Amino acid sequence: MVETRESAAMLEAIARRATDAGVFGSVQVRGTRLIAPARCPAAPAEYRIEVEGIDAFVGVFTADRWLSHSVEADLLNTGDDLEELLEEELIELGGSAPAPTIDHFRNDEKLFAFRSKAGVGAGDPRAAEVLGTLLLAYEACFRHLGDMHKDTDDE
Repeated sequence: MVETRESAAMLEAIARRATDAGVFGSVQVRGTRLIAPARCPAAPAEYRIEVEGIDAFVGVFTADRWLSHSVEADLLNTGDDLEELLEEELIELGGSAPAPTIDHFRNDEKLFAFRSKAGVGAGDPRAAEVLGTLLLAYEACFRHLGDMHKDTDDE
């Protein structure tokens, strides 16, 4: 994957926004990927923006099968639709609806992923705004699902 100045600048701008939001661990940009660790999950998980060629993807990833299944079980038990939950969070953040489709799979890194093609690439002038909003909507949506956020005494 070739990193361009355009995608690097976009990811750095989104990283600043994500850091300022205060809902992630230490946000980092590594090549064509922004990594934002989830705060207080029951098992390690991270939110990502991945630039692949002209496409950009937003998702949440974990190596822990139990954590992934806890999200699935929560959706099954409540009957909630994941895309509708994401759309509600997007609207709350001033983003546009409808929410992108969320694919759930195990990737080549052997991580369980919930991931969406963002519909905007690094070359689009709106990319930083759209991707940043989608990243924050993903966090707000998944924070309440399964064991993505364990209770702590400090809260």
